[in-house]
Formats: sequence, structure tokens, C-alpha cells
Amino acid sequence: MHPAFQGLLTIAIGVSGCVGYFYLSNQVLDKVLFPARGPNAGRNINRANMIRPWLFLLPALLALGLYLAYPVFETLRLSLTDRIPGGGYKWVGLDNYRQMAAEPKFWEAMRNNMLWLIVVPAMSTAFGLLVAQLTDRIRWGNVAKALIFMPMAISFVGASVIWKLVYDTRPAEQDQIGILNALYIFFGGNDPQTWLTIPFWNSFFLMIVLVWIQTGFAMVILSAALRGIPEETIEAAVLDGANPFQIFFRIKVPQIKTTILVVWTTITITVLKVFDIVFAMTNGQWETQVLANYMFDKLFRANDWGVGSASAMVIMLLVTPILIWNVRNARKEMQ
Repeated sequence: MHPAFQGLLTIAIGVSGCVGYFYLSNQVLDKVLFPARGPNAGRNINRANMIRPWLFLLPALLALGLYLAYPVFETLRLSLTDRIPGGGYKWVGLDNYRQMAAEPKFWEAMRNNMLWLIVVPAMSTAFGLLVAQLTDRIRWGNVAKALIFMPMAISFVGASVIWKLVYDTRPAEQDQIGILNALYIFFGGNDPQTWLTIPFWNSFFLMIVLVWIQTGFAMVILSAALRGIPEETIEAAVLDGANPFQIFFRIKVPQIKTTILVVWTTITITVLKVFDIVFAMTNGQWETQVLANYMFDKLFRANDWGVGSASAMVIMLLVTPILIWNVRNARKEMQ
């Protein structure tokens, strides 16, 4: 079957299935369980109306339970067990966590993740805010925004391939196709550098890829926030003699502080789960390991499901407080 036809068929079956479910479930509710006839018609209508919202929520709740809640509890179980040769599992308690904590690669991944958390959200948010402010002041600002947002349409693996070509290294006697090495040689460098193998600095070269992608996201959200600032406050500041820098830092930024924090935390969650960029560009070599790549290595290369699941739980524990904080802020905004 042609993939396009298969996709259309899947959409048709999915949509018709949803329509059929909602129609039939409402018919059963109104005609069988709580019929609107007889002396109890009013009470039955009220009962049906109380149950009806749950009919709409049921598919989503089942999907969340199957694809979110179950994997979390299963991963927790696997992190507390170990595979027995020949099949089955045995309970080992926290042994997998102790083994993980004793491995230098785990602490290398933790250290690198913390470094990513410091650099990437800060740089992405700062660049996004700067671009949002500057593009609103020029005639071709929308074109600039479109170009800066374009990397968001590229997958992490695609972006990694692009930037791997930027960092590409050829022997000194050959022409350099990597832009960075070409510039390095042009400005007087002697030998081309293998940028992705330089300890410590190679992590920053990887971070640039994610900053390049996430700046467009930050720009769009913060540009909308800047446009929502009341003009009266800016006009009052101008009349009081404030210069552009004072208007930006003392008038605009405080008014969009909540939006900046939301953008910051959203990018932080992305950073905690970063995997594709490291996997495609260095595969965690040369001291660039991160938690998600460490988890992948344990699960699918070492076939160590216990330690791999333990590292997955560590990632979840790091992400959960940020998610809770975001949800609380969203609720405050809605009140």
C-alpha cells in the first residue's frame, strides 16, 4: 500500500472511529442508561449531563494512562529489578541506582546536563528577547523573524547534520569544507581543528545547535508578549526622559517577566531531555555524554535495563519540579 494512501486511510479510520464513539456513547447514555422519559425524566437528564463530559474525556484518559502513566510505573519497576538469564526478573531494590552512581560516565552526564541547563536556556531566551525587540523596530522585521524561526522546522538530527558539516575537519593539505575550519585557516591558523573532540569546549559547540533551534521559539513567544505591553507605559517613560535602554530593561522586561520565565523553563525541559544532538554528533564521546544518551547506551547497547531505567527515572525526577512549577504558573495566569 502506498504510504500516502495508508496515511489517508489511517486518518479516515481514526476520525470516523472518534465520531462513531461519541455518537454511540451518547445514544447509549440518553436512550438506554438515562432515558429522558417517564416520571424520572428530569433526574435522568441531569445525570446524563453529569456523565457526558467524562465520555469526551475517557479516550484522552485511556491514552494518558496507556502511554504516560503505565510507562512511568513500568520504568520504576524495571529500575528496581534485574533480568535473570533465560527470562524473568529478580528484585534488587536500589542496587541499580548504586551501580549507576558508581559509574564515572553517569556523573559526566550529570555534569554536562547541568552545564547545558546553565547555558542553553539563558542564551536562547536572551537571543530570542533581543531579536524580538530589534525586529519590531525595522521594516523587514517579519522577514528576519521568519528566517530566525526557520530552524524550528528542522529536526534535531537534521540540525545536527548541518552543524556537523560546519565543524567538519579535513587533512591540512586538503580544502576545508567545514566553515569553522575554513575561517580558522583563513585568519592564520596552522592546522585544522577537530572541534568536536576538544574536551569541555566541544560541549559548547553542541549547545550552539540547540540555541540555534530554540532562539526562534523564544523569539515568537517574547515578540507576542512585547506587543501586548500597553503603549501608555512606554509613552509615559518617554515623556519622563527615559532612553531606549531604560525603557527596555525597566519598563518592558518587568512587564513580560512571567513570559520570560515560561520560555526559560520550557527550554530547560527540552535541555534535560536532549539526546538527538549528542547522539548524532559525538555519540557521547570525548566527554560530551548527557543523561538521555547515557540511558540509551545502557538500554540498547549494554542491554542493562535496570541501570537504564534508573537513569530514566533520574531524568523524570529532574523534569517533574519544572513541570509542576509551570502548571502552577499557568493556573495563576488563568485566575
